[in-house]
Amino acid sequence: MEKLTINIPDSKSEAVKQFLKEIGVIVQMVKPFDKTAYRKKLDRVGVWSDANIKSIEEVRTSFDSFKSQE
Repeated sequence: MEKLTINIPDSKSEAVKQFLKEIGVIVQMVKPFDKTAYRKKLDRVGVWSDANIKSIEEVRTSFDSFKSQE
C-alpha cells in the first residue's frame, strides 16, 4: 500500500473524499499538533541529578570488575 498526501481546495474537499472512499481509498485525517499535550508529556520526563548519575557509574564499574569463573 502506498501513502499519498494531497492538498485539496476547501470547496472540493468533501467531493474528493467521497470519490476516494467510493474507489476504496482509506482517507486519514491528520491531527493538528497539540502544543499543550506535548508540553505535558515533556513535564513527565524525569531529571537525573549528578548524584544519581554518579551512583549509576559506580554500579557499572562494580559490574565491570567481576571476573568470570573458569
